[in-house]
Amino acid sequence: MTDQRPASFLTNDFPAATREDWRRRVETVLKGADFERVLVGRTYDGITIEPLYERAAASRPVQRETAGAWRIAQRVDHPDLAEANALALTDLAGGADSLTLVCDRAPAARGFGLSLGTVEDLDRALSGVMLDLIHLRLDAGGRGRQLAALFVALADKRGHALASLSVDLGLDPLGAMAASGVLSTSWDIVATRMVETQQALTDRGFAGRTFLADGRPYHEAGGSEAMELAAVLATGVAYWRALEAGGVPLETGRDALSFLLVADSDEFLTVAKFRALRCLWARVEQACGLTPRPVRLHAETSWRTTTRRDPWVNMLRATLSTFSAGLGGADAITILPFTAALGLPDAFARRVARNTHLILLEEAHLARVEDPASGAGGFEALTDALCEKAWAIFQGIERDGGLLEILKTGALQRDIAATRATRDKDIATRRDPITGTSEFPNLHEGPVAVLRPSPLWPPAANSSRSPAGEPAAPASPTPFSGLIADAAAGSSLSDLAKTANGPDPVAVAPLPSSRDAEPFELLRDRADAHAAKTGSPPRLFLATLGRPASFTARATFAKNLFEAGGIETVMADGDQTLATLLDAFRTSGASLACLCAPDEAYQTDGVAAVAALKAAGAAAIYVAGRPGDLGESLSAAGAAGFVHLGCDVLACLDQALTLALGSADRSNALK
Repeated sequence: MTDQRPASFLTNDFPAATREDWRRRVETVLKGADFERVLVGRTYDGITIEPLYERAAASRPVQRETAGAWRIAQRVDHPDLAEANALALTDLAGGADSLTLVCDRAPAARGFGLSLGTVEDLDRALSGVMLDLIHLRLDAGGRGRQLAALFVALADKRGHALASLSVDLGLDPLGAMAASGVLSTSWDIVATRMVETQQALTDRGFAGRTFLADGRPYHEAGGSEAMELAAVLATGVAYWRALEAGGVPLETGRDALSFLLVADSDEFLTVAKFRALRCLWARVEQACGLTPRPVRLHAETSWRTTTRRDPWVNMLRATLSTFSAGLGGADAITILPFTAALGLPDAFARRVARNTHLILLEEAHLARVEDPASGAGGFEALTDALCEKAWAIFQGIERDGGLLEILKTGALQRDIAATRATRDKDIATRRDPITGTSEFPNLHEGPVAVLRPSPLWPPAANSSRSPAGEPAAPASPTPFSGLIADAAAGSSLSDLAKTANGPDPVAVAPLPSSRDAEPFELLRDRADAHAAKTGSPPRLFLATLGRPASFTARATFAKNLFEAGGIETVMADGDQTLATLLDAFRTSGASLACLCAPDEAYQTDGVAAVAALKAAGAAAIYVAGRPGDLGESLSAAGAAGFVHLGCDVLACLDQALTLALGSADRSNALK
């Protein structure tokens, strides 16, 4: 017999749970620990993240431009046009429905990119690609207007009406200036060119998006979520204002804009950031007297969070980033292949990127629900908080004259640098851990294939973008229709780019682009170079005292910490006394040691153990744990440092490597 009673009868006899009840129970478990310190998080914008949220009231879903699945975008960035074409066709045959053409001068090219000369080159790169069946986004950095002219010439050559094509031309002069430090001429002339370009495209029936407000330069420089949002808002407003001043109707100017945000592996913040952008731009539209319409919002997974070490973890980061951007409402998502930091990705890495979309869309069905975060207390609270923070920063930018002026004064660069400094400290102390790099490193990872190694590594000569030197002499002004005609007649992209030079060019401090993992990767490279030179890696002995149950936690912590710098760790098995510890150290081949024992053992044998290890020839001895009252005594006995939660891991590893490699060099000299 089937029970027809409603499910609610099971809970009717229980009192309703309240936040106060939950808080009392949590504080019982915390046993006196500070609730705020233990359970409340904070973002780099100072937004608090509570451990528990109630359901949001009166929430309204955030709408995407088009309901349904987001577009699966794949980068086309191989310098060899035939190879680029083959990879693109494979991507389209394998499920992609959008291509991102990355030019070799674009900041996003990462040392590679399409080497385009003429319209014939662009035709070869897109040979066999049915332009009217896919979406295209152009990414040319400071050459956006010229690549757009090349593309229009190609569309004419193939007989396509521009109205039939789904294209984002990606013109972003302010974003290119923020990344490179150079605007080829005065903003007044750039704005005039923007108006003329938009009018020429409108006359040709172009129905795509001409201009892009891109958040990547600010994210890669280390900016917070609110800073990225504010910069994107300010960019969009600057372009819209320029178009309106030139006579372009408000609706036409709005519809000429698209946006790009970075998706990283912080799920809650990424979802909230994408939702916030739509809410913020709707507020701008309302302020202009327009009824808001859903923006076209692109996403690209984060270059800043990719790693060279244990790159397989990048697959997990990309999956979470894509998941979050999709739930946040991205219209198209570009995944950086998991080997991108190592070099030019091969077909396998591209396939993994492509299939990540397909699994999330076709197997997890993530696009079946519009704005699934709507009504969820945590997501709604973060969205609202990001909107508030970003809007305040945006108002400050506008109050100081707009994005161009604040970049010229360097104020935005300084604000981003301050946030980056805080982030760098958190990375150095592993408060912000990087799996596979600063946490849980794998010293025996296998090689990963790339088509070409990255020219950006090591980063000594490429640590930041810099201005391109003295600006070229002004060229004769060329209207966009003239650029199209020149492209159709065979002019090269380089020749077309020369027309961008004008009077009164603008130079600003460029925003740097770096990855979070770089400091740890440089340490690993030092260790690998030593291993290649000597035949063995730098080695550290985990000097354990007592029974395994008492020292395993600290030994595991120390192993994880030192191997993040490429220092191999060894330890003896079983129970350890001071005598057996010293014997094991002498036969370990290690030049460094780290004492790992419970606090009671430190009290009785810690100082003696450090002194004995030093006498036995250890180049440096570290102690796992906070020293407390024994700090001075342990240091006097020879301890070089103390490793514990919150310590500066980068500084410790740099010191340890320097001592280990110096010890090895002295040993070799004696031989």
